[in-house]
Amino acid sequence: MQYEHLHALLENSRSSRAYFLSLPVPAQLELHGQNSFIHSAEELRRRAELLERHHRQLRIGGYEK
Repeated sequence: MQYEHLHALLENSRSSRAYFLSLPVPAQLELHGQNSFIHSAEELRRRAELLERHHRQLRIGGYEK
């Protein structure tokens, strides 16, 4: 199901809210910054995975502690 933005998704989907709250707080904050671009549970999971992959690459490269 498509929603207007992340906030609407989290208000209306228990499973998406539970998934979101299971993420580390820094990831939650970054995803909130992408509020307008997340319209479905699939997009939420995809963006969370991309963020994790990005941060893993930064750690491996020595750019993130």
